[in-house]
Amino acid sequence: MKRNIALVTGGFSGESVISYRSAATISNNLDRDRYNVYRIDINSAGWFHDEGDGKKDPVDKNDFSILVDGNKIKFDAVFIGMHGTPGEDGKLQGYFDTLQIPYTGCDAATSAITFNKRYAVAVAGMAGIPVSNSVLLLKDQYKGSQEISNSLKFPVFVKPNNGGSSIGMSKVDQPDESLEPAIRKAFKEDDQVLVEEMISGREFTVGVFRSKGEITVLPLTEVKAHAEKAFFDFEAKYQGKSTETTPAEVDKPIAEKIRDTAKKVYAAFNCRGVVRIDFIYNEAAGRPFMLEVNTIPGQSEASIVPQQVKCMGWSLKDFYSKLIEEILP
Repeated sequence: MKRNIALVTGGFSGESVISYRSAATISNNLDRDRYNVYRIDINSAGWFHDEGDGKKDPVDKNDFSILVDGNKIKFDAVFIGMHGTPGEDGKLQGYFDTLQIPYTGCDAATSAITFNKRYAVAVAGMAGIPVSNSVLLLKDQYKGSQEISNSLKFPVFVKPNNGGSSIGMSKVDQPDESLEPAIRKAFKEDDQVLVEEMISGREFTVGVFRSKGEITVLPLTEVKAHAEKAFFDFEAKYQGKSTETTPAEVDKPIAEKIRDTAKKVYAAFNCRGVVRIDFIYNEAAGRPFMLEVNTIPGQSEASIVPQQVKCMGWSLKDFYSKLIEEILP
């Protein structure tokens, strides 16, 4: 008997546009011989089952069910394909936990911690995972950038503390007049702003997932922003302003260090499902520094995790089936 799977997408943030791209790829690659797939769009206008022909059925939030042609549909599991709030920060996860509906990806606690960049680097640091030095700014207590100049070495990255897709992020090379505009830009996206010292080195990112109790690290990808981009920002990620090499051309000892650290990060944060972890490998220190953990990594055809899955010789259909079967009772 086929299982009913809700593919949840949308969201309340600027990342919703990326959510819809991810959901399209996931939907095209879910095994229809094994699952009945229902696309659920959660946005500021409401919660709806999108039938794809312009017809939308409202979701009953009391039990997360829908009515289709007079028949009540309840779900065996949820595939979360939503970036940003409420799908990546633990809110939906807590809701599904309350209803006892299994879902792909990390639980509510892990999602909330990793979505908050300051909490994430604190947890990683306590677990002995190398991270950058940073300062957290609170909007209602912010009195100027002098504390940054006194506390951190430049260049620095200025970014909203909560969020993803590099929205609102800037690189500042010197503590000059460019620092304040970067902070104001980030405060437009969040009431908390994280300022981090830049770690020099090569940037790598890698998908990690658990299946049948075994943690698997996908092939590494090296990311290089194009010359006109100062760093891997939104345009570099989603508008073709970067070069992504999968598998990364890297010496085996360095690759092993990154893979080992990725497994440690996955375990330290008690991750589930597939996550993507970003690293800078610093040659002088001889070790990778964790940048962040993405608990809902992009799944568009051009996204990094699908690239890595295909590099392993797997189909996305088989990969997504692995993620669903891991959570089904």
